Amino acid sequence: MKDINIPVGVSDFKKIRENHAYYIDKSGLILKLLREDAAEVTLITRPRRFGKTLGMSMLASFFDIRQNNAALFNGLEISNHTELCKKWMNQYPVLFLTFKDVDGTSFDHAFEMLKFTISQVCSEHAYLVQSNRVSDMQKEIFARLKNQTASFTEVKNSIFILIKMMQAHYGRPVIFLLDEYDVPVAKASSSNYYPQMLEVIKAIMSTTLKDNPALRFAVITGCLKVAKESIFTGTNNFVSDTIVSCGLNEYFGFTPDDVNLLLKDAGAEEYAAKIKEWYDGYHFGNFDIYCPWDVMNYLRDLKNNPNAKPASYWKNTSDNAIIRSFIDYAGNTITLKLETLMSGGSITQKIEENLTYDYLHSSEDNLWNILYLTGYLTRIRETNLPAPLPEGVSALVIPNAEIREIFENVIIKWFDDSAKTWNRKALFDSVWSADDKIITEEMTRLLRKTISYHDYKEDFYHAFLAGIFAGAGFMVESNKEHGEGRSDVVVYDSANGRVAIFEVKYSKALKDMSTDCDKALHQINEQMYAREYEDDFDHILCYGISFFKKRCLVRKK
Repeated sequence: MKDINIPVGVSDFKKIRENHAYYIDKSGLILKLLREDAAEVTLITRPRRFGKTLGMSMLASFFDIRQNNAALFNGLEISNHTELCKKWMNQYPVLFLTFKDVDGTSFDHAFEMLKFTISQVCSEHAYLVQSNRVSDMQKEIFARLKNQTASFTEVKNSIFILIKMMQAHYGRPVIFLLDEYDVPVAKASSSNYYPQMLEVIKAIMSTTLKDNPALRFAVITGCLKVAKESIFTGTNNFVSDTIVSCGLNEYFGFTPDDVNLLLKDAGAEEYAAKIKEWYDGYHFGNFDIYCPWDVMNYLRDLKNNPNAKPASYWKNTSDNAIIRSFIDYAGNTITLKLETLMSGGSITQKIEENLTYDYLHSSEDNLWNILYLTGYLTRIRETNLPAPLPEGVSALVIPNAEIREIFENVIIKWFDDSAKTWNRKALFDSVWSADDKIITEEMTRLLRKTISYHDYKEDFYHAFLAGIFAGAGFMVESNKEHGEGRSDVVVYDSANGRVAIFEVKYSKALKDMSTDCDKALHQINEQMYAREYEDDFDHILCYGISFFKKRCLVRKK
């Protein structure tokens, strides 16, 4: 690979440009936002790690009157529009803040974080205290906001007050940029203080955005589009741009052209197919989109090690609790749909963008919608469908290998946790009493409770079998060397001097299960799996097991 400066985890546009780091030109976003019919308030929602914060940083660098950033935009698309740059570049006061850290286990804690966030913004604009165009009353409120001693009402009106002060100081309306607007209400929903936080965020949005002559325009970003009536009540000329109804999709994420250029510049064209398999697959509007966070992380790893394998970089930015909440909610319908998705199939779902966080888990439909809107699923293009779908309905699939791995890891963890709570006494008793009929019945019962994947291949059944016993505290070995070959699963009950050996077979058809069971027992005999335990254990029990989908057949030696 060529020695290019690959920025990873850097969302500061100015820092990227000044450090001559590699940058995919997204300055066309400015042109779109400044078109004649542009909205006063634009809400942009995209999944995590698709470049929202970097895009907002670019906008701040372009518009902020306190800066002189023409050099940062040299060679970018926007620099070709001379008259527009003359009219807009660094000509307006900009208030840019993020709510990404407004979080807490209680409303009081989260509200303190909100006050701290506002305090930091006030410190950035401390020059307003010296302005002779700002009223003394506003300066007093500003001081309390900066010192984190403001009243509840003042905090709710804080952004409006700051914008009014900036407009008075500069004599020009203010451009308001708010990143991660929905983090406070999302965290509040998961920690049970949603109504209190909604009241605050709704007041901030209403006072700031509704009929505010001090506002030139606003751009707001987040992961989900919360219903306008929930937060943006009364806001005029409001336009939302999402992965469903969109106009800005080429500016968030990497298009195929972006990736091809990046790989060419990096001298890494040979990795194109692997990068596509792992990090492509998103369909936003009419664009195929790669996750930029993943692509840049993988290129950085390749730069250090040309043999580096793709990894799930995206999963490290979240605990993926949303998938786990799905499984915990699971009924038979959800289980079947998850299995369909993980085997490479698609599900059909009516898409509803206007959600409220307090009702996210009120229905199965909401849960599938969230997985789609947050990037865990993507839609199949209508042109690739065998038949048209009803209005508002989409066919959803797992977008790529990375997200499939995330699903699998979460489901493995769920199985390990839930298996510990299942009543398996009858199963264990039957294993140690050599009752293969009861083992078959109990194993099948537990198997039907699981979410399977890997097209029901043997590795799934190995994990299933080992998890059942390990979750109960037994010592379990899987695919260790024994005798002259490799037994699949060995369960030890050392306190009682007994060991159970299982050989697993995957049957390709229901009619093959009996034959495969006999093959498993024959393998145990032929490979002499039990011999090494004869000196240490009084009871050695050997079982052949055949699995076919969610059926199992067990026979003892």
